[in-house]
Amino acid sequence: MTKRFACRGVAFVAIATLGVGTALAVAGPIIKRSRNPKLGMIVVDAQGRTLYHLTSERGTIRCSGACATAWPPVLAPKKGKPALGPGLLASKLGTIKRPDGKVQVTYNKFPLYRYYLDRKRGQAKGEGLTLTTGAWYAISPAGRIVKPRPSTSPGSTNSTTTGTTTSGGYGY
Repeated sequence: MTKRFACRGVAFVAIATLGVGTALAVAGPIIKRSRNPKLGMIVVDAQGRTLYHLTSERGTIRCSGACATAWPPVLAPKKGKPALGPGLLASKLGTIKRPDGKVQVTYNKFPLYRYYLDRKRGQAKGEGLTLTTGAWYAISPAGRIVKPRPSTSPGSTNSTTTGTTTSGGYGY
């Protein structure tokens, strides 16, 4: 009797694990909103990392190859539609086909990317970076580009870097 129960227990654990694994794969939003202390309400990925848009992308993907290594695109699930968290508008959610054939998530027609140096929830190290291909900015839940708020305290510096150009060593 003990062997029989043990086998059923193993089968139950296997089925339960499979069910949990499946639920984890399809549950939860791919993008959601979060408050950033410097930027206000912004769109983030499921792990709370800031999502960005490259300003030069207007209907055509320009960030591929080495650029997409530093700025990984937010890819749509292979089956079904991308899921949204509360406070985001389903009418603004979309996708665009990338040059490599993959499908990238857009919000208000802005293709979305992460920045490789944003490793923790709430970081926005890519905000305002200007490259030869354009500038990178976070997106608001309303579907607008978010630029850092200028500091109002005397002697402080503005964090906007739109007047500088850096290549990041990737040549894009």
